Parts: sequence; structure tokens; C-alpha cells
Amino acid sequence: MLSLVVGTGRCGSTLVQEVLSRHPAVGFVSGLDDKLARLNPKGRFNGALYRRSAPRPAGMTSLRHSRRLVERGRLRVAPSEAYHLLDRQVLAGFSRPCRDLVAEDLTPFVARRLRAFFDERIARQGCQQLVQHVTGWPRTGLLHAAYPELRVVNVVRDGRAVANSWLQMGWWDGWRGPDNWIYGPLPSDLREEWVESGRSFQVLAALGWKMLMDAFAQARLRHPAGQWLDVRYEDLVEQPREQVGRMLDFLGLSWSATFEKGFSRYDFTMGRAEAYRDELSPAQLAAIERVLEKPLAEWGYPV
Repeated sequence: MLSLVVGTGRCGSTLVQEVLSRHPAVGFVSGLDDKLARLNPKGRFNGALYRRSAPRPAGMTSLRHSRRLVERGRLRVAPSEAYHLLDRQVLAGFSRPCRDLVAEDLTPFVARRLRAFFDERIARQGCQQLVQHVTGWPRTGLLHAAYPELRVVNVVRDGRAVANSWLQMGWWDGWRGPDNWIYGPLPSDLREEWVESGRSFQVLAALGWKMLMDAFAQARLRHPAGQWLDVRYEDLVEQPREQVGRMLDFLGLSWSATFEKGFSRYDFTMGRAEAYRDELSPAQLAAIERVLEKPLAEWGYPV
């Protein structure tokens, strides 16, 4: 069965994906598979190799944007979004669509390629669940159209923390403006908010989170309710055993002794959960909170 861990990016979804992938019944596409996209590897030994490795060091980003030449934990087989591989083997625009990919975007040709891509890996890895990591636009509509039993774990994080983190990432292309960035043009109401802010980049990052969160809300409405689970990152780090248990139950997996061994290697801490308060000026934070007041309140984040 195929399941997804999704999120806006910089939201804690990588942590969730990696923790779930410690389960012996879970398979995944690895970063090594992605780098060998031309060979289209199926990852037969991904799980066995990954479960012997240490957890991902906190703060690690992609090799392309790493500030260090040598980095502990860089050389390992670990879960990946595998966008190079998906673009090459399934749909050329999967990694960088200008809007969400929905059921209506699935052609019979793409459906066959999508099923072949994941079914071959499920068979080769012999896993009960193949968990794929997706960030940015949800894309759940497209994938659900091909896999009606698709289960989705949606990881949500405080939009102020996400916006602040985006601004520090080498891949964030908001500096080029919303007519040139990865997410496509802003809706007219959000563009008006951006212009009123003086075209603030901090506000643009916040509006990007707001736009994606609206897309996730729409995707959730179209998805079978029993096949969608929202998890707040802040709840995960405060109650890791409870929240991970919820996710395992949702995916139909038991908390085995093997999984306990992998889970116990993780140190769940709040860490940089509110770093945005120190890394943004009071005026910048106030501007972000003005445009995010409603969605933050809806997700239980006090302003």
C-alpha cells in the first residue's frame, strides 16, 4: 500500500518520514535512488541499510545548499522526496508545478507510470507500507486518483516558524518575487496583502505558507476523512510517543520491538520552535502575524 507524509516544507515532515521509516514494515525511496535516477533503482535494501544508521543530524539541508564540505550523517541511505526520480520516471512536472496537482491532472498514461513506479518498489522491498515524502503543494489529489486507498499524514507547523525557516534556505526562490518563484502567481487577495506590506519578503514567505495551507485544506476536503491525519509538529515534539503511536495506528502498523529500538534513538526537543522571535525584528514579526492571524488561530497557534 502507498501512503504519504506531506507538508509545506520546513515543517517537520522530514522528521516524521524518517521516524516512520524505522518501522520494519515500511519501505521508501531513498536519496541514493534519486541520485541514480537514470538507473531507476528499486531500493531493495533501503530499509535494512537505513535502520542500521543513526538519525539525521538536526538542521541538515540538501548537499547543494550545505555550508559544510564534510558533514556528519551525510553519507547514508535515507528516505527522500526523490523528485529527480519522479520527474524522470512518472511526470516531468511533478517536482515544480505552479499549482497543486489534482485528480483531474491524472491522465491514463501518467496513471500507468505512477502505479508501475510505486508497485515495483513495494514488491521489490517487500513492505506493507511504502511511505513517500511530499512537500510544497499537496499533490494528494493526483496520487489518490491512482491509489484510492492512499493514506495521508499531513504535518503542520506554526506558519511564523516556517516562513522564518524558508527565508534562510538556499532553495527558497521568493527573492525573485511571486511571479518567478516555485509556487506560481499569488491569488489576487494575497498579492494585494503583499503589495500593502511594501513587498516585504518576510510577508511573502508567510503568504506562501498561507497559500499552501489553503491548498492542503482543499485537498483534505476531497480526500476520504478516514484516510487523512493531521499532526502538528509542536504536538509531536511535546508528546512524541503519543503522536507517533497515532500515526502508526493510522497506517495500520504495530509498535514492534524493532521499531522501539529505532524510535529510542531520537531526541525530540522543541529546539528552534520559536527561533523566529529572535531572528525576525518586532516589526517583521508583526507584519507576518497580521497576514496569518486567521490561519494561525484555526490551527491553535496563539498570536
